[in-house]
Amino acid sequence: MVSSGQPKKDLLWFDKATHDDAERKHYERLSRGFATPSATPASSVASEIAKARQQIQKSLQAGGAGAGGDVISKVSVIEQENAELRKMCSDMSEIIKKLESRLSALELKVNGSAAPADTKPASAPAAAKDDDDDDDVDLFGSDDEEESAEAERIKAERVAAYAAKKSKKPALIAKSSVLLDVKPWDDETDMAELEKVVRTIEMDGLLWGAGKLVPLAFGIKKLTIMCTVEDDKVSIEELTEKIEEFEDYVQSVDVAAFNKI
Repeated sequence: MVSSGQPKKDLLWFDKATHDDAERKHYERLSRGFATPSATPASSVASEIAKARQQIQKSLQAGGAGAGGDVISKVSVIEQENAELRKMCSDMSEIIKKLESRLSALELKVNGSAAPADTKPASAPAAAKDDDDDDDVDLFGSDDEEESAEAERIKAERVAAYAAKKSKKPALIAKSSVLLDVKPWDDETDMAELEKVVRTIEMDGLLWGAGKLVPLAFGIKKLTIMCTVEDDKVSIEELTEKIEEFEDYVQSVDVAAFNKI
């Protein structure tokens, strides 16, 4: 048992100053508005709500100043343009009314000036009637028959002159360009002599052109010759028959090409 005269070591508070300092800091934090650890979740929710409200207000303010402001400005511009168009329509209506009134006045003026002019020809039918009455009684005869005969003679002369002039114009001659293939019997045929005898054919309206030798097969060549014919004078069938009459040289004749000129 320990003597009462000796102090008990367990009853001494050596860290009181530290605890006092901690208590002082705690109350300072409370006085400055800081919540205690137990109150932190509720204060954080309140702060989040406050932030959300601030953001909503900012969004509303920004929207009113942005898109809403543009719409209002556009509406005001449209209203101004509408007012200008109405004014223009009103001005045009006034101008049209003035033009209509001027046109009506001009029509009245024209009709008024034309009325006296219409009254004057009224005497013309009477004068014409009198002339007709005078024509019924032709005391001195009439030259109408002689004038009509003279007109018919002049007309006949003009028709005859036109017909003569038309007959003097050269008539259009229809021509054709024909390419003929003249084939010999064999490779021993004298092709130069064959072309020579073909060109001896003369017909009215026939004009021979260029000719050349074209190889066929096995050393045999054919004569391809061009000619120009007048359709009304030369028959192609008759021409081929005349060429085939040279039986010593010609085996057959074919029309390779036929074109109108």
